[in-house]
Amino acid sequence: MKSNSVMVPEAKEAMEQFKMQAASEVGVNLKQGYNGDLTSRQAGSVGGQMVKKMIESYEKGMK
Repeated sequence: MKSNSVMVPEAKEAMEQFKMQAASEVGVNLKQGYNGDLTSRQAGSVGGQMVKKMIESYEKGMK
């Protein structure tokens, strides 16, 4: 199993949209499909923004 695969296949499209939104928020231009030309810093920024938003969402759900 690939480590970056989606655990719930039905959520794949939503995760793609979430990733694109997070990238936009940190100023990284993602394109559909392959994005192997991103720098490590850009990829890390997108991943970090995604985690930040997931934590915020979880914390809001705890109230």
